[in-house]
Amino acid sequence: MIKSVNNYPVSQLFDTDSSVVYAIPRYQREYTWTKHQWENLFDDIMENNLGYFLGSIICINQTTDALSVQKLELVDGQQRLTTLSLLFAAVYHALKTREVHLDDDQRVELINLKRKMVLKKVDDQIRVVPQIQNHNLDDYRAVLSEMDVLKGCDVPAYAGNRKIFRAYRYFQGRIEELVNTDDNPLGRIMDFLEQVSHACLVKIEVASHADAYTLFESLNDRGMPLTAIDLIKNKLLARLETTEPGKVDYYFDRWNRLLGHLGDDYAIQERFFRQYYNAFRDELKSVHKVPVATRSNLIQIYEKLINHDAKECLDKISAAGCLYALILSRNQDEALNGLEKPLKDLERIQGAPSYLLLLNLLVRRDVLALENNHLAEIVSLLVRFFVRRNLTDTPPTRDLTRLFMAMIETLSGLSGGDLVNTIREQLSAISASDTIFADKLSGPIYDESSGVTRFVLCSLAEQSMTKESWVDLWKFDNKKFVWTIEHIFPQGANIPLPWVDMIASGDEAKAREVQQTHVHKLGNLTISGFNSSLGNKSFKEKKNRTDREGRPVGYQNGLKLNEDLVSAESWSVDHIDSRTTKMVEQAMALFDLNGGDA
Repeated sequence: MIKSVNNYPVSQLFDTDSSVVYAIPRYQREYTWTKHQWENLFDDIMENNLGYFLGSIICINQTTDALSVQKLELVDGQQRLTTLSLLFAAVYHALKTREVHLDDDQRVELINLKRKMVLKKVDDQIRVVPQIQNHNLDDYRAVLSEMDVLKGCDVPAYAGNRKIFRAYRYFQGRIEELVNTDDNPLGRIMDFLEQVSHACLVKIEVASHADAYTLFESLNDRGMPLTAIDLIKNKLLARLETTEPGKVDYYFDRWNRLLGHLGDDYAIQERFFRQYYNAFRDELKSVHKVPVATRSNLIQIYEKLINHDAKECLDKISAAGCLYALILSRNQDEALNGLEKPLKDLERIQGAPSYLLLLNLLVRRDVLALENNHLAEIVSLLVRFFVRRNLTDTPPTRDLTRLFMAMIETLSGLSGGDLVNTIREQLSAISASDTIFADKLSGPIYDESSGVTRFVLCSLAEQSMTKESWVDLWKFDNKKFVWTIEHIFPQGANIPLPWVDMIASGDEAKAREVQQTHVHKLGNLTISGFNSSLGNKSFKEKKNRTDREGRPVGYQNGLKLNEDLVSAESWSVDHIDSRTTKMVEQAMALFDLNGGDA
C-alpha cells in the first residue's frame, strides 16, 4: 500500500527542522555511482532551471512514534540521495573554507547545510545513513568528520580510493572550478546551492517491502534495480537486527554463505526461494498460505515467514540452500556419492521444475529412510520423465510446479522403496504414452527440440562407454560444446552435388524432398567433436576424416553411436529409416519409466 507520493524540493527532503533520517538498509548494495553519474548530476543541476526533476526515491515508513526520530528505510534511490548529500558536503566545505568572508545570511546557510547532514537535535545522528558494505558508512562519516560536522571519526584505510570519498572530492573540484572563474566566488557558491536546493525528487512512502517491490516492477528509470532477493535479505536482516542486535553481522555472513551455495545467477537464486516454499508449503501454510509461490507473491511470502520467526526462517533456508547446492552440483558431499552423474543429467535435460521435489526429499531423507540407491533411482526417473516431457510437451510446462507439489503431498507416510515406487507410478501416470513418445522420437526430432536431441544422442553414446573409454560429450571450450550434433546428410540450403548423386541419383528436386522429410530424423544425426570440419563434405570424407596427426576425427572417432556409419559405404533414405528405427528402440528402452536406471 502506498502511504504517500509527493514531489519535494531537495531542501525539503533535507529539512533542517525535521527529524527525518534516510537509512539505507545495512546490507543493501554498496555505493556504486562513478564519475559518469556524478558529472551528469552536477551538469543537470547547473544547466537546467530551478525545480529540475532528479527522479524518485522509495521509502518504507514503519515509524509509529510521531515524537521520535522518523527513520525511513530507503529501498530505492540510495545512490541518488547519498550523492546529493555528498554534494551538500562539498558546498559546505567551500563555504567553510571562506567562513571569514561570509555575511550573516551566508553564515545561516552554513549552519543550515550542517543540519541537512546531521540532525539539529541529535548532533551525532547523520541524516543519510549509508549501508556498511565496502566501508560505505565509515567512509561517509569520515567525510563529515573532515569538515567538523561530526566529531571523532577516523578516516578508514584506503578511503580515498573508494567511491564515497572520490565523489566528495569530485564535487569539491567542480565547485572550485565554478568559483575560480567568478569575480564573486561566494555569490557563485550560493547561486549553485540554490539550484541544488530547488531541484526536485518524488518521494514515495510505502508500508512494506512487498509494496516496494510492486512499485519497482512498474518503474523503469533505475540503473541498478533492487531484486526480490535483495528485499528479502533487507527485511530478514533488519528484523534480526531488531531481535538480536549483537549478532547481525553473524547473520549477514550466514546469508552470504547461502548465496554462495546458490551461486551468482539471480534466476537460480529466485527459483530456490520459490521452490523452498513450494516444497514445504504443507508446513509453511500455517504462517502464510498461498496456492503456489510465484515471482509476484514471493516478497509477501517471505515477509510473513520473517515476521513470524526470522531466525527460524534463516536457519531453514540456509540448511535447504546447502542441499540445493548439491542438486545444482555446486557442492560435493560424500553422503551423496553416486548421484553426481544423475543430477548433472537432470540439469542437462532441463529438469529444474523437479528440484522442489528433490529438495523436500533431501531435507527429510532420514525420516523417509532414503538411501543413496533410492535417491539415485528417483533422479534417474526424473531424467527419463523430462526427456519424454520436453519432447512431447506432456504435461504442459505451466502444470509442472503444481504437479510436483501434489506429488509431495501423496508421499506422506511412505518411505524407502515404497516411496520410490509411488514416484514412479505418478510420473508414469502424467507422462506421455509410449506411442506418443515413440512417434516424436521417430519424427524430425532435431526440429522439435535440439536440446532433447542432443541429450538422447549423448545418452545413447554413453551407454557403451566404460570407465576406461569414457569421453565427456558435454565438455565446453570457449563457451561452446566440443562435441556437437552432426547431420550426416547435410541440412544446408545448398546441397553439395556428391550428396545429390548419392541420396537421389542426381535428382536435385528429389534430394530436397528427402532433406525436408529426413534430414532432422534421429537416424541422420550423430555426435562429432569436429562438426565444423565436416559440414557439407561427402559421406566418405566425413567417415574417413583425420586430423593433422592422422587421428580419426570423422565417424571413425570410436563412438559406438557411429558404428553403423563406419560400416556403410554410402548413405540413403533406407539407411536413415533403418538407423532411426534402431535408435528409437534403444531410446524407448533407455527412457522407459517402468524400466531400470537410465
